[in-house]
Amino acid sequence: MVSDPTRRFSNRVENYVKYRPGYPPGIINLLQAECGLTGGSIVADVGSGTGLLAILFLKNGNDVFGVEPNAEMREAGEQLLQDYTHFHSIDGRAEDTTLPDGSVNFVTAGQAFHWFDREQARTEFLRILQPPGWIVLVWNERRITGNPFQEAYEELVQTYGKDYAEVNHRQVDESALGAFFNQGYAEQTFQNAQTFDFTGLRGRLLSSSYVPEAGDPGHEEMLSELEAIFSSFADHGYVTIQYDTRVYYGRVVG
Repeated sequence: MVSDPTRRFSNRVENYVKYRPGYPPGIINLLQAECGLTGGSIVADVGSGTGLLAILFLKNGNDVFGVEPNAEMREAGEQLLQDYTHFHSIDGRAEDTTLPDGSVNFVTAGQAFHWFDREQARTEFLRILQPPGWIVLVWNERRITGNPFQEAYEELVQTYGKDYAEVNHRQVDESALGAFFNQGYAEQTFQNAQTFDFTGLRGRLLSSSYVPEAGDPGHEEMLSELEAIFSSFADHGYVTIQYDTRVYYGRVVG
């Protein structure tokens, strides 16, 4: 049974802020070309967390309503984005954003859609979108094959992740996306990467909601194995995590 997704990251905010990857700015160029995004478009970033996706739109000049149910994550986002006067922090969730009918041109979700009740979220997104509006789903998908370091890291996560398989966003497959985007959707992939020393790699691991925290069974053993992996694969004291940033965009009807 998956614990309440709105609470999963409450104790991981500091690591999330420091060590989670941002999103490639090419996403903005894509949406400008394909979806008519302008600086005047109004965006609801649902599950906005600490603002990693919202900041792309804020830099583009957009008014962004960051809808986030987790108080700790929401407060971190408010702090990090405090210099952007066109950022509006909303205590809400995908299924009940509290935004007015027809009030936004884009609904976005970065690293969040797999936590939503999809049917309820689609109904809510249709309500708040001004037709014809766009829904944009984004994930930084960590590569799990292709080099020995990333394969060893994935094996570590599978060993110690308490519900990793259950909450892995890869479960949102073509079938699920096709059912959600009932008018069809398009996709684009960008390359992304993070380079870490051991402190950074440790923080990146501990930012994941499914790994044991300090005091939990397996926590110390997990960190010991992580250190061994780092020692085996670090190049001049650093390792690189590579991602495919996947962007899915389309429209829906009720």
